[in-house]
Amino acid sequence: MKAHWILHGKLVVEERQVSARTRKMLYIAAVVLVLAGSGFFFLTLTDVLQKDDLATLDEPVNSWFVGHRIAAVTVVMVVLATVFGPVVLPIVVVMVTAVWIVKARHIWRPLLLAGAMTAGVVLAEVITHLVGRARPPASAMLLGSDSTYSFPSGHVLGASDFLLVGAFIVFSRRRRPGPVLAGFLAAWGGIAAQVVSRLYLGYHWLTDALASIALSLVVLGVVIALDTWRTAGTPEEPRAGPGP
Repeated sequence: MKAHWILHGKLVVEERQVSARTRKMLYIAAVVLVLAGSGFFFLTLTDVLQKDDLATLDEPVNSWFVGHRIAAVTVVMVVLATVFGPVVLPIVVVMVTAVWIVKARHIWRPLLLAGAMTAGVVLAEVITHLVGRARPPASAMLLGSDSTYSFPSGHVLGASDFLLVGAFIVFSRRRRPGPVLAGFLAAWGGIAAQVVSRLYLGYHWLTDALASIALSLVVLGVVIALDTWRTAGTPEEPRAGPGP
């Protein structure tokens, strides 16, 4: 792997050599993620609007979490909600991006992460207002009433984008499959914890969280395609992105 300075913009863009098969598989993975994510999102949205299939699980799941609250677990759920909330998470992203740029002396992958997080925020804001779905009853909310719209979950979308895209841009340069698998398993564990947190605290329906994960798969697919196009070249063919 090598890095080049673009002197006028002081922008370091990584270039890396991969096999033609690896690059093809990355593009295939990107397409599959975009198609699967968008397909599952629209399936979930349809169920929510028609109040059938997946949406029929929302109230039973909400009732189950409300009926199984424990003080010690509540503390953990509140911490998770705070870390991936609209105040703390942007600060974390800015800090991670800044430190990464300084330490790595390039901004390509940090910018990918920041761009993915920004895209997630825009998607959440637009879709939330277009769908206009009400949250669970205020009586179920542990941290005070929230009258904003519910679909999709901004907390889950932010956590999913941060963890999945972060796992990809960190571990995509690794040759050994072990660290890659461990990284993505850890990411999915974090996402599952955030889903449980939003349901446990009573601020979202199950389908809100599922829709957010679906959108994150789309964002991840776009990031993989863009990163592969810009940085991954083969011995037979250089990378497709513009040179410095």
